[in-house]
Parts: sequence; structure tokens; C-alpha cells
Amino acid sequence: MVSLNVAMVCLGNICRSPMAAAVLSNKAQSISEVRILVSSSGTSGWHIGEGPHPTSKLVWEKAGYSHNHKAAQFTANDFFVNDYILVMDSSNYQNVISLAPTQELTSKVFYLRSFDPALSHIDPLSSDYWALEIPDPYNQPEDSYHRVLTMIESSVDGFIAQIIQDHGA
Repeated sequence: MVSLNVAMVCLGNICRSPMAAAVLSNKAQSISEVRILVSSSGTSGWHIGEGPHPTSKLVWEKAGYSHNHKAAQFTANDFFVNDYILVMDSSNYQNVISLAPTQELTSKVFYLRSFDPALSHIDPLSSDYWALEIPDPYNQPEDSYHRVLTMIESSVDGFIAQIIQDHGA
């Protein structure tokens, strides 16, 4: 069985990327074709060692996902230990790309929403890149976190389908 390491990346690693890691790690348990190991990190070091934002955790737990999280910072070494690096927005994308030890390793970096079947036609390097962004719900009302969860779930479903197609038996 193929085993893949996937990193979810946002800015502070307390809202979007841990929610995305929660969704992917839970959904990955039900597939047998590929083993997916999930981590998350942020491009900033503001929250290193902290748990998830309380509203983010509340929303993913209400949706039935279980996940333990401690914030970490994305580093250049993450390029060597991950097969896929999935970012939440264009700022994260640029920050992650700028840390790539080689140009070749940038091929591991994708917007998470580029796997959403409804958005897969959008070129992340085009002027429509903004449609692939998952907005930061930090300190927004709970509804904002629910909207982010919906975006993440459809993107993760598309990602899993793609992974099974590319790596499944």
C-alpha cells in the first residue's frame, strides 16, 4: 500500500489548516487504497505550541471530526517529508514557495481548493487564483468557520478521489 504524507498550511496554524487536517485525517481512515498521514503548520510562528482556535475546534467537532492539534511553523524541511503541501490562500502559497530548497520541490505545493471538483478548472497561476482561496475565519462569527469547513470538505473529497486515482491499486 502506498503511504503519503500531506501537510495542510495556513498562516497561524490554529484555524484553517488544523480544520483541514482534522477533515482529511478522519476521512482518510475510511479508504483502503492509500495510507494518508496528515500534518498541519502555519507560515508564521505566532501560535507555535498552542492548540486550535476554540471556534475552529468546536465546528469540526460538531461536524463529527476528532483531531488533536498543536500549532507548528512550516519550514523548508517540510518539503522533504511531505508528498503534498496544501495551502489555504495565495499568501500561504507565496510564503511556502519562497521556502522551497529547490524549484523542483515546488511541484508539491497546491491550493487545497484546487481539488474541489467545482473549482478544478481554475489555474492557480491565473488572475482567477483568488477563487481558490479559503478565507481566514480568525475571530469571525461561527458561521464563517462553518463556511470554511464546507470549502474544506469538498476540497478534501476531491483530493482523496485524485489520490486514489493516482496512487490506488
